[in-house]
Amino acid sequence: MTSSRLNPQSVTSPAGSSGPPSWRGPLFVAGTWRSGTSLLYALLNKHPQIRLMYEGDLFLLRPLFWIPKPGSRWLARWEFWNGALKRHGLDAGRIPLALSRLPTAMEKAYQEYARQKGALIWGEKSVHLHHSLERLVRDFPDARFVFLWRDLAAICGSVIRARNDFFLGRTGMTERTLARYKTLRVQCDRLASRGFPVHQIDYETLVNDPAGVMTGVCKFLGIPFVPSMTSLEGSDRSAIYDGGHHALVRSERIVSSLERSEVLSPELKRKIERYKSLWRQESGGEWPIPSTPGNSDSGKPSLRERLVDRALYRCLRTYDSMVVLIFCFAPLWLLKAYRAHKRRVLHQSSWEHSGSGR
Repeated sequence: MTSSRLNPQSVTSPAGSSGPPSWRGPLFVAGTWRSGTSLLYALLNKHPQIRLMYEGDLFLLRPLFWIPKPGSRWLARWEFWNGALKRHGLDAGRIPLALSRLPTAMEKAYQEYARQKGALIWGEKSVHLHHSLERLVRDFPDARFVFLWRDLAAICGSVIRARNDFFLGRTGMTERTLARYKTLRVQCDRLASRGFPVHQIDYETLVNDPAGVMTGVCKFLGIPFVPSMTSLEGSDRSAIYDGGHHALVRSERIVSSLERSEVLSPELKRKIERYKSLWRQESGGEWPIPSTPGNSDSGKPSLRERLVDRALYRCLRTYDSMVVLIFCFAPLWLLKAYRAHKRRVLHQSSWEHSGSGR
């Protein structure tokens, strides 16, 4: 095996075949939000042998399967969570309802989505895999993983530009982004060190050399390269959420989003550089690879800063976990009423801002 942090397009398992793949899934595509995973998803799904779900995120709703019950309404809960069935055009009647194990439910949904296209390789792209990867390899020991990396400052800038989005505009997104970036690195290295098939891609390389990158992915998966994978033209993006922050992936051209005005505050830029300096020291200078000139005077985060950021992130994670538990166990009628009320409040707020000329 050849795993290297210095080579962002590294493969840690042998592969290579020109015929139908003997391995058929699952394939998990992981990265942080705003790192280009939607672009990679759209290109991957242009291959006739691949069809991945887009942020179905059923694995987040694991509590639904803590207490197996015949006739469980997990499908209804899942659909209410993020509209996965509708977004992917899945027929609920073709997915067994009385499933008591999360891995089985995920596999059935993945395979049904792939079956619609006649594809062989099934799986999912998600930006929420960072804390679930080691659990997923226990559930799916034959899984393969593709990680997409992008410069942290570029990710944070993209998050800030998308602050009008309901999800990306939440409080604490900077802290979430910093912590998830590091967590994803740790999880990736653990999988590679344990011999699980891992393939890593750099975002800028993907944008500038899609043919080379997608050829590498196909080799990793053991399938023939398809030239159409190098273009967004004609790709199926029906499962991708609406929103202005997805405008680039909905276009017909692969374009880097780095050529934009600076939105990071000087304080945030210094904070990012401090953490990058710390991580490079911890990794012996191997990660993250400098993609833009950093501030050599930024130093490293103090112990106090790290403890405060860690405590804040734990609070945010606890909050996010509580939201999942509520969605899993609260009465659906109550959740629907709450969501309807929330939408009315957001609509009213938007109307008032528009009316005031802001």
